[in-house]
Amino acid sequence: MKALVLEEHGENEKFIFNPAFPDPVAGENDVVIAVKAASLNYHDIFTRRGMPGITLPFPIIIGLDVAGEIIEVGSKVSGWKIGDRVVVDPINRIDGGLVGETTHGGLAERCRVPAHQLIRLPDGVSFADAAALPVAYGTAWRMMQRIGQIQPGEKVLILGASGGVGVCCVQLAKLAGATVIACAGSEEKAARLRALGADDIILYQQEDFVKAVFQRYGKPARRRGSAEPGGVDVVVNFTGGDSWVKSLRVLRLGGRVLTCGATAGFAPKEDLRYIWTYELQIRGSNGWERDDLHALLAAVEQGKLKVVIDRQWPLEQGAEALASLEQRQVVGKVVVA
Repeated sequence: MKALVLEEHGENEKFIFNPAFPDPVAGENDVVIAVKAASLNYHDIFTRRGMPGITLPFPIIIGLDVAGEIIEVGSKVSGWKIGDRVVVDPINRIDGGLVGETTHGGLAERCRVPAHQLIRLPDGVSFADAAALPVAYGTAWRMMQRIGQIQPGEKVLILGASGGVGVCCVQLAKLAGATVIACAGSEEKAARLRALGADDIILYQQEDFVKAVFQRYGKPARRRGSAEPGGVDVVVNFTGGDSWVKSLRVLRLGGRVLTCGATAGFAPKEDLRYIWTYELQIRGSNGWERDDLHALLAAVEQGKLKVVIDRQWPLEQGAEALASLEQRQVVGKVVVA
């Protein structure tokens, strides 16, 4: 089969397009899927670079998010048959491991997964849309709905709003009835975020988002009962790095930071004074649960949530597709199909 294979850690040149990689064979509890679409995530960049404490079984095919049709069923698999449309929950919740990291992923024509990781794909959801959901939208759904508990009327500032997680956060905050303030790197990205429901845009390359929040929404007040409390209720920050303390500074008394990652650095400078002075809440959210993915599929099928795909790339250009994500040239998801 055709596959994009990572031979060792490094930059994008470490990927090798192999037109004759060995086909997977289903074990007794597995299925083999003909991959119709796969999507890329920032986690795939970390996998390529290498992460402390994680040893990969090289050569490895990356790609956590996979959707397709079953073409082979293991002898002990029940409830699934050849031709079923499926999307994969990347997390192996029984044996451990992650598709596209500890086992071969979606950047290939075929992918073998344990049957218990399958989710049936509704007829009204395309393969490309389904492949875009698990990691990014699943993470956003849990962070905003279950952990963040966004409320009507709240002011929600979203950093990294144009990425795969960010575009879902914008939509979910808007669906919750919040005022959505999205940070964007360009006017083009700003226009697309407004179309998704963002009420306000901060172009962070042109203005500091702390100053922008203070000018537009007031500076947070330290005392309860202030007539003009200022600041925002929630900051969604999965970038980390230099934006972390800035996020604390714009929160009102009792405000909360939601975080599910740190694409710009996991060991940022900290300033504890803001946390105790303004009684801030730091809420971490880690991935998704299986029922989150079912809820997402239903929301997409019902038209409540839009899957934002920046571009679909052919498998042969999978390395270039990952580079576009790494260089932050995209709005939404990058799909390989």
